[in-house]
Amino acid sequence: MSETADQTRTPSTASAVHVVDDDPAVRDSLVWLFRMRGFEVAAWESGEAFLEGMASGGLRGCVLLDVRLGGMSGLEVLDRLEEMGSHLPVIVLTGHGDVPVAVHALKKGAVDFVEKPFEAEDLVDRAGQALELERRRHGTVSATREIERRLATLSGREREVMDLMLRGQLNKQIADDLGIAMRTVEVHRARILEKFSVRSAVELAGLLAAVRREEG
Repeated sequence: MSETADQTRTPSTASAVHVVDDDPAVRDSLVWLFRMRGFEVAAWESGEAFLEGMASGGLRGCVLLDVRLGGMSGLEVLDRLEEMGSHLPVIVLTGHGDVPVAVHALKKGAVDFVEKPFEAEDLVDRAGQALELERRRHGTVSATREIERRLATLSGREREVMDLMLRGQLNKQIADDLGIAMRTVEVHRARILEKFSVRSAVELAGLLAAVRREEG
């Protein structure tokens, strides 16, 4: 591991620009560039090192990924990130004549590519946009996981009642459909609303719909 990489590791919870490049000079220049602009930076000397960090730390931020790395290639790193379910936006760094490779990287999930030599301010702007995209993605993933957690707390009967609530059925209709007392339905409804921290079936439907829209 290079000295630069050691100096630029950030906590796994920090949102950082992750530079993945096997050229020490490129890593040093990018670390300097982004630090001068006030960004958190983490430098990785290989795709393998970066993926190891991903597996152990749940990294946040965006990735500047050289498409031609010694060992695992940039395209192979993209494949692994997809397998890991990563939501980190990846900007691929390419050399002259690598545009077809970069286009292939976009098909594999990269959000952008920049050809070397690059304009510093352009790269900083694109990384900033990628960081904002990651923040939105992270918020969506967190909200989805919270909804899933709350859904998991529902009993089988509460899930049945909730499904009928979301169809707009009244307590009496739900009671008749499920063959239970209306008072039992009222108790289940109250528990469901409490678990989702909402006041009505309309609010609950809106909450679930909002998460689905974000996922899409």
